[in-house]
Amino acid sequence: MPTMRSILALALVALLAAPVAAQAETTAPISVKVNMARILRISAPAATVIIGNPGVADVTIQDPQTLVLTGKSYGETNLIVLDNMGNPVADTMIDVVQGTSDNVTVYMGAARTTLACNPICQPTIMLGDDAAFSNSAYASSTLLETAAKPK
Repeated sequence: MPTMRSILALALVALLAAPVAAQAETTAPISVKVNMARILRISAPAATVIIGNPGVADVTIQDPQTLVLTGKSYGETNLIVLDNMGNPVADTMIDVVQGTSDNVTVYMGAARTTLACNPICQPTIMLGDDAAFSNSAYASSTLLETAAKPK
């Protein structure tokens, strides 16, 4: 029996010493608001990031273990992170939702506009707003940006 015990011990050591493919982290869905960014920290260095639907969210590698996730449109997609060997580091769902705090939505017939009210209401551009309102709000912000640039 000492030989059988030695073989089992040797097999256990070989199994523990063998390289094991990294298991992808799978967690509850990550929530991010439309037009907002969120910092994600991962357990192993990332070499490649993949978003299932780039129209819903975007992700960039800030440094090997820090990702920046940005919500682009309402919906759900997935995020896959691979290391430099192509092994999965993370595989999770992303929910992009509308941030409702301090926002007021105004309906005038079929036209919808959104105001950010904290404490004074100002026009803000949200997905689904009336095109004329959105264009006006964008033109106003561009005018302010241009005026603020040094000459």
